[in-house]
Amino acid sequence: MSRVLIADDSPHAQRMGERILADEGFQVLAAADAETALLRLSDSDPDVILLDVSLPGRSGYEFTAYLKGQPEHRHRRVVLLGSLLDPVSEEQAARAGADAILQKPFEASALLETLGPLLHPPAPPAAEAPASPTEPAAEQKQAPVSVPGLQTPDAESVRAAVTLALDAAMPALIDELTHMILLALRQRGGLETAGGGQG
Repeated sequence: MSRVLIADDSPHAQRMGERILADEGFQVLAAADAETALLRLSDSDPDVILLDVSLPGRSGYEFTAYLKGQPEHRHRRVVLLGSLLDPVSEEQAARAGADAILQKPFEASALLETLGPLLHPPAPPAAEAPASPTEPAAEQKQAPVSVPGLQTPDAESVRAAVTLALDAAMPALIDELTHMILLALRQRGGLETAGGGQG
């Protein structure tokens, strides 16, 4: 059974990913920040990590670069997750060493299509033609980075993205509205008191 670690501070994204993957027979682990994700790597040895680019503690790019730089972790497959409001930079993803990128909210077919080649890479051809001796050595050794492109979202995807954004923004919005209402009530109370004193 393949193990997938979803490192994302959005409980909604974790639940969606877990539901899709569990239905397909994956064992799913979750972490809400970089430090917890690092601990989960040691105790569970996941095959693939789904890593939010705006993960608390370290960004997804920083965490990917760290993992790919460690001998004990560089074999791990990393999929960087972006959203409509915080898309993945393909250039930064490639520079960090990500194996693929994926757009949230999760779409079952896109998620499974992204994981398939990472978990079951195609067998190399029986006999590859030798590289042309005229090509520079760096170009001969460098493999192309497979970063699937982002698709145009449908209405359901946009709605889910808006829901995620509102979930993230709601606590700050509630605090700000509470502060504004209390301030308005205090000012109104002060004006009424002042007006009552004049009469």
